[in-house]
Amino acid sequence: MQFKVPQFLEIEDKIFGPFTFKQFVYLAGGAGLCFVLYKLLGLLLGLIPMLVIAGLSLALTFYRPNNKPFIDMIESAFKYSLQSKLYIWKRRKNTKPASPQTLPKGEEEIQNISKLGKSKLQDLAWSLDVLDLKK
Repeated sequence: MQFKVPQFLEIEDKIFGPFTFKQFVYLAGGAGLCFVLYKLLGLLLGLIPMLVIAGLSLALTFYRPNNKPFIDMIESAFKYSLQSKLYIWKRRKNTKPASPQTLPKGEEEIQNISKLGKSKLQDLAWSLDVLDLKK
């Protein structure tokens, strides 16, 4: 038994002339909002907001960065701005080794650990994993 596999799933149907349904909604919504602003504010006061809305409407309709819809980029920007961020700081190594007398106590211990061999470091890590000080 053979089954027909659908192809071209990502291509949307053109419903309103050369526009898909989404494109038509973006254009009609932008034009309608511009008309409402024109009626409420007049031409002089409403010109700047009307240009912003018309630009956003045209970008949503026609602009496809990286062959993805512009609405995906806006959604990603909102998600990024609302999520918590993790900032990682990587310490730069000094070009001159500091003498132990000038180092604070914590940095002296860090320098001593970096002098350990690989096997001693593995032993230390294993002992930290195995030992449970809460018992």
